[in-house]
Amino acid sequence: MKQRRDGLLPRMQAITRKKGIYYRYITRDNKHVGLGYDLNNAIKTVLEINGKVTDIGKISKLWEIYSSSADFLSLSKNTQKEYKDCAKPLLKIFGDVYAGHIKAPWIYRYLTVERASAPVRANREKSLLSNLIDLAIRRGEAEFNPCKQVRRNVEQPRTESPSKDDFEGFMTWLRNQGGRRLAIAQMAEFCAYSGSRKIEFLNLTWHQVDFEGQVIRVPRAKQRGAKKGNVIDAISMSPNLLDLMVTIRESNANLNYVFPTQKGMPYTASGFKGMWGKLKREAKVAKIEFNATFHDLRAYYATTHKAETGLLPDLHANPQTTARVYDRSKEFKRRAV
Repeated sequence: MKQRRDGLLPRMQAITRKKGIYYRYITRDNKHVGLGYDLNNAIKTVLEINGKVTDIGKISKLWEIYSSSADFLSLSKNTQKEYKDCAKPLLKIFGDVYAGHIKAPWIYRYLTVERASAPVRANREKSLLSNLIDLAIRRGEAEFNPCKQVRRNVEQPRTESPSKDDFEGFMTWLRNQGGRRLAIAQMAEFCAYSGSRKIEFLNLTWHQVDFEGQVIRVPRAKQRGAKKGNVIDAISMSPNLLDLMVTIRESNANLNYVFPTQKGMPYTASGFKGMWGKLKREAKVAKIEFNATFHDLRAYYATTHKAETGLLPDLHANPQTTARVYDRSKEFKRRAV
């Protein structure tokens, strides 16, 4: 059954009442069937009456198609997991809705009401919904994307990075405990000294570390297409980073990974994230002043780099993103004329 421009199926009617728009269906023998005030449910009921209920075009079906597509499988494991996490709350609300029926006010309500407690996460979920509706358009199951009519929730970048004293205090507390906590401290120091993402150093091998040339070569993450895996960050080792790598090498009998687990394998991103959160909670109980996210350590690196050199490091494909997200400077120097 083809839809009309007003979004109704043939023989459906929309009636304005005090409570809102009421829908009904006129059968072929001229009987009136009340459909209620919800357009999506009304359309579903009409399709059931006519024996034409189908999953084609539903957001749940589109997610099923997208999550098994080559485009999705080409993404990094972490990005795939993030999309899957975004899909869970999104499908609870929009799973049974046809992409072609979604309206901009529904998306606005999702951002501001349904997901009011997680505004930043809601933005990621809206992006996924937009991708799924774009897929529906390419498949001929929708005509336009209402997500593009709704502004994202305002996101405020974090403005604080850990102070040097707080960072050193937390690192000392971790080192003194040894074991896995020492390994986490070494990874945190590596991030703070090099500015690398977690995904870039969790799998770091000794083959990438050139002690003679004092450089570490790390494939830059978040590259797509022809650039994926081909953009290399060559990190010149500072005295701090060199000392750290020498210390790790002296105590690390593993011949492959720089930061191995007890089983000799690299940490997973989710396992590391859980451990980092646990250690922060333990530090709080121990009266250790440190409440930085691991992402804040990249900001610590960028801010320190700027303070020492006057320039922000090359951390992102867009320099404006580096300045907006990672520069946490509180004091800016300039010359008088």
